[in-house]
Amino acid sequence: MYEIITVSLGMIVSISLLLAGMPIAVSVGLAGVLTLLLNEGFNSLNAVTFIIWGSINNASLSSLPLFVLMAEFMLRSGMSDSYYAGMSQFIRKAPGGLLQTNIASCALFAAISGSSVATAAAIGGVAIPRQRKDGYDLSMACGSIAAGGTLGILIPPSIVMIIYATFSELSVARLFAAGMVPGLLLTGMFMAYIAIRCMINPSLAPKMPPAEKGWFWIGLKNVSPMLGLMVVILGAIFMGIATPTEAAGVGAFLAAVIAWFVGRPPLRAFGQALMNTILISSSILFIVIGAFIFNYAIQTAGITQQLTQWVISLDLNVIAFLVAMLLFYIVLGCLVDSIGMIVMTVPLLLPILNAYNIDLIWFGVVLVVAVELGQVTPPVGINLYVVDQISKAGIATVIRGVAPYFGIIILLLVLLTMFPSIATWLPSTM
Repeated sequence: MYEIITVSLGMIVSISLLLAGMPIAVSVGLAGVLTLLLNEGFNSLNAVTFIIWGSINNASLSSLPLFVLMAEFMLRSGMSDSYYAGMSQFIRKAPGGLLQTNIASCALFAAISGSSVATAAAIGGVAIPRQRKDGYDLSMACGSIAAGGTLGILIPPSIVMIIYATFSELSVARLFAAGMVPGLLLTGMFMAYIAIRCMINPSLAPKMPPAEKGWFWIGLKNVSPMLGLMVVILGAIFMGIATPTEAAGVGAFLAAVIAWFVGRPPLRAFGQALMNTILISSSILFIVIGAFIFNYAIQTAGITQQLTQWVISLDLNVIAFLVAMLLFYIVLGCLVDSIGMIVMTVPLLLPILNAYNIDLIWFGVVLVVAVELGQVTPPVGINLYVVDQISKAGIATVIRGVAPYFGIIILLLVLLTMFPSIATWLPSTM
């Protein structure tokens, strides 16, 4: 009973610090240290140094800074305008026009950036000013960018999936493969929604002007650098030619070459890309360290075993357990960001998932989709604020535009639960 009280106190401290604006790494790490002190005394702090080393000495994490570097090179290459213009050439005839381009551009850019925020910022910065000028419905434009940005953590490479693989000790390559089909399916569902809305109410999206001569080759020229980079990276991983770390290294090099010869950014942009990579990677690694300290604290207190036994004693079937868990994540997404959700909950859930014989690869995809929902759920849904900052439309307009996508994401969760092979088929072929 004493251990439960101390761990609960640690959780309360962690959530309170998060709500007060403290960084995730500090909030979770301090909660872990407090729990250790209350349960084991000062001698337990000797283990912290070993935890720090063990948490970052992990092969799964080695690809993370390289994927971040690759995304930074592409973000700072100045190619977003031409890339978006190229995508619009291919999708111009679909109902919704540039709204459809928003989703398709986010889907392909997600395969380069691995980040929801980076995807929404890069595509939104190009798309929203143009659509405002052309007379598109502003809430529809903002909603499509905010929702399309969430594809950045589902379509591989995904930073959130790398973090999940670190805690669950799963293959990053198999997780990437598992996210591919659901990511493409969700992209299609988003585009179908836009098409239906715009066919019912054509005033939401004005007609596109006639295609210029040679539109296909113009579009292919603008899209091919990012498309080629995606094919090389994911093809090498899925075919077993390279590990995720090796593919990320090659991808970062190719991104630098593409940025230099195609985008031609100023030289200082490369320095900014390196500095941002250091800042982003360091912040994520500090979060991992804090989470491992907290995980060690609850393991030594024996809470995971007690929690597993308690959940099993409820005699819930698998479907009831999954529904309860997803509702929990939807509520948690209102308060905590995506990485915080992963590091705070996965260590506690893994023993329960094993007790229910739930496929951890499949659960990883379901978890990422639930986290996606959190990316666009107020008050913490970070994509909402990124799009609001770009559009200056007001947060209420952005929320109104993104609200229908909640139902689409929940529908995908239902489909994944009813048909697990959506996520497990592609990894099984590797």
